[in-house]
Amino acid sequence: MKKYPIAKPCITKKEEQYVLEVLRSGILSIGPKVGEFEKKFAKYIGVKYACAVSSGTAGLHLAMITAGIKEGDEVITSPFSFVSSANAILYVGAKPVFVDIDPATYNLNPEEIEKKITKKTKAILVVHIFGQSADMDQIIKIAKKYKLKIIEDACESIGAEYKGKKVGTFGESAVFAFYPNKQMTTGEGGIVVTNDEKIDRLCRSLRNQGRAENMQWLDHERLGYNYRMDELSAAVGLAQIEKIDFLISDRRKIAGWYKKFLSRYPELVQVPRIAPNNTHTWFVYTVFLKNKKINRDNLINQLAAEGISTKPYLPSIHLFSFYKKMFGYKKGNFPVSESVSDGGIALPFYIGLKESDIKYICQKFIDSIAVKA
Repeated sequence: MKKYPIAKPCITKKEEQYVLEVLRSGILSIGPKVGEFEKKFAKYIGVKYACAVSSGTAGLHLAMITAGIKEGDEVITSPFSFVSSANAILYVGAKPVFVDIDPATYNLNPEEIEKKITKKTKAILVVHIFGQSADMDQIIKIAKKYKLKIIEDACESIGAEYKGKKVGTFGESAVFAFYPNKQMTTGEGGIVVTNDEKIDRLCRSLRNQGRAENMQWLDHERLGYNYRMDELSAAVGLAQIEKIDFLISDRRKIAGWYKKFLSRYPELVQVPRIAPNNTHTWFVYTVFLKNKKINRDNLINQLAAEGISTKPYLPSIHLFSFYKKMFGYKKGNFPVSESVSDGGIALPFYIGLKESDIKYICQKFIDSIAVKA
C-alpha cells in the first residue's frame, strides 16, 4: 500500500551539492553561505535586508524586541495560528490580544481589530495564514489611525502577494520560517526581513549573543541570544530559493487538483477560498468538514489505515491549557476561530504528488465522510 505523509520537503542533488561544499570547507557556522542566502532571499521578497536565524520562532522574538515591544504592552494578533505567534509576544513581557478571524480566509478580521485597541496597544502582529495574505489595506489604515506598528508573521506564506506586492514588505519587519513542511526549507530556520537598517543591525547583534557586527567574542554590548543559522541550513536554503518559483507553481498545481476533485462535494466539504486581492502560495491544503456529526479523530484514523496521513488544522491558541490558565480564555471567546479549528483537516500536500494520487486521496476522503453525512 502506498503511503502519503502529510508533508515532506523537495530535496534534490543541488541541496546535496551545496551541503557537501560546506562539509568540505570545514566552515559549519558563521561562514559565507548564510550571507549568500540572506541576499538572495531579500532580493526575492523585495526588501533591503534579511537576517537569517535558527527558527521562525526566534525571528518573531527578535521582531518583537526590535519593535520596542516591552513588558506591559499589548500586541493584537490572531488566535488561529501556530502558537509561536503569541508566544513571541509573551517572551518580551507583553500581552497577546486576540482578534477573531475572517471566516473565508482565516486571517485577522479587520472589523474586529479596533474593538480591542487600548492605550497599551503598541503593535499588530499580522499572521498571513496557510499561504494567503491578510487584508493589508484595512489593517494598515487602522495602524496609521492609532499609530501602531505592523509586524508580519509570514512564516506560512513565502511568496504570497497582496495586490501584486509580496507579504513581508508591509510592516516594519516580517518573519518567514523554513521548517520542512513550508514552501521552501532549510531544515530548521527562519529569517527576519526589513527595509530598516537599524532593525537589521540590531537583529544581527541579538542573534549572535549581543555582539556588534565588528566585535569579537571578548565583548558583548547587549543581552543577546544564540539564534544564528548554521552554514548547512543556509546551504539547503540557497538551493531552495534558487528554485522557489518551481516549488510554488507546483504547489499551486496540486492545490488545483484538490479543488477540482473536492469542489464536486460542496455539501460535504468547504475547499479553501482565496480573496480577490491575493495570490496564494499554499503552505498546506486544509479543508473544512461541514458535517459536525463526523468524528474527526476517527476519520483521521480511518484514512491512516488507507495510508493517508491527515491532521487537525489548526487548534486555536487561546484554548491551549497554558493560555486558558494564564488569561482565563474559554470556549466561545473567538467563535469563528474555534469553528474552523473544530472542522479543519489538512490533507497530504507536497511536491511529487501526481493528479492520480490526489484523485485517490480525495476519493478515500469523500468515501469516509459521505457514509456519515
